[in-house]
Amino acid sequence: MGDLELLLPGEAEVLVRGLRSFPLREMGSEGWNQQHENLEKLNMQAILDATVSQGEPIQELLVTHGKVPTLVEELIAVEMWKQKVFPVFCRVEDFKPQNTFPIYMVVHHEASIINLLETVFFHKEVCESAEDTVLDLVDYCHRKLTLLVAQSGCGGPPEGEGSQDSNPMQELQKQAELMEFEIALKALSVLRYITDCVDSLSLSTLSRMLSTHNLPCLLVELLEHSPWSRREGGKLQQFEGSRWHTVAPSEQQKLSKLDGQVWIALYNLLLSPEAQAHYCLTSFAKGRLLKLRAFLTDTLLDQLPNLAHLQSFLAHLTLTETQPPKKDLVLEQIPEIWERLERENRGKWQAIAKHQLQHVFSPSEQDLRLQARRWAETYRLDVLEAVAPERPRCAYCSAEASKRCSRCQNEWYCCRECQVKHWEKHGKTCVLAAQGDRAK
Repeated sequence: MGDLELLLPGEAEVLVRGLRSFPLREMGSEGWNQQHENLEKLNMQAILDATVSQGEPIQELLVTHGKVPTLVEELIAVEMWKQKVFPVFCRVEDFKPQNTFPIYMVVHHEASIINLLETVFFHKEVCESAEDTVLDLVDYCHRKLTLLVAQSGCGGPPEGEGSQDSNPMQELQKQAELMEFEIALKALSVLRYITDCVDSLSLSTLSRMLSTHNLPCLLVELLEHSPWSRREGGKLQQFEGSRWHTVAPSEQQKLSKLDGQVWIALYNLLLSPEAQAHYCLTSFAKGRLLKLRAFLTDTLLDQLPNLAHLQSFLAHLTLTETQPPKKDLVLEQIPEIWERLERENRGKWQAIAKHQLQHVFSPSEQDLRLQARRWAETYRLDVLEAVAPERPRCAYCSAEASKRCSRCQNEWYCCRECQVKHWEKHGKTCVLAAQGDRAK
């Protein structure tokens, strides 16, 4: 596991065994916060394990203790909280919290879970251990990718710059929007790993992917729009590692990781015998899929040689008669987590928000100091630097940074001027974090 280790094997097992589902009303509570911190530690440890390629005990523990369904349920629960409860907070005009970080932790929880799932779903046994909740996860990924396609049709993801006149809750809304884009990209990777298991998926899951959601056509839409690529000032940029990178002209023909995920998912869904037996090639589907021929260049085939089989499939498809939509009566399982949570909480969104405003998201100064100390213990700097995909970026201008805030040691800056400009936003969190360190 290398020299750097966040959790000992015994500690990791205790944290995994303790994972449980929380009602929406309890999100942000003390017990929920403890589990969020535990998930962050498991997440960072899983990334460390994958980085050094010396076994992945977190993935094994999640399978052994049957906790993958728990993660899926928590993922969908926080997604629902963000859609139904968080907007209520943003509409309350007199809600001006001293510090929005406790709410940010709940907003960020979805990103933490999908990141952990992306890391561990590379292994087929993790997908198999999800059992019936894989249906719910497929629906979740479909929702995220549909929004991604819709967003790309409306000008792309939101930019990071906020208004100087925005209040803390408006800033938090902006952060949530930016986070949603990254979550959708993580969901794409998770979906691709699910398609790797297409030979062992249930008939209900296959039907959900191919008939209900028609994922092959949705993936074609993603390739057409390529929301993770854009042109800025005549230069090609690609989104990777939580930020936009300018691609050098010599690298522009190189297949990006996200494009690769889409192509592999399409290959799995169109060429596996199990999927071919259940996919209805209607005239609409045929028209959408044949658009792929324009993308299958020699350069792409050199990088993913297996796509030559997909090219042959498409050539054969041009001569194939289309099928009318199937109207067979099929008894199948349906996802139940979203429906159950909505049924349990329908009509209670305002009450949940009111309870959390009074008892969860209005902490005292002392509570914030204690929480700051726990954050400092969870987000160890040596671990964060080890799992970071690149050098740190300036919190104000996003340039490569070499200087860290001397008080809290959490934020990075490229120069003193940027630090001064960012202090209005960073100041309260910085003071609390520093006080938490001194209280240790």
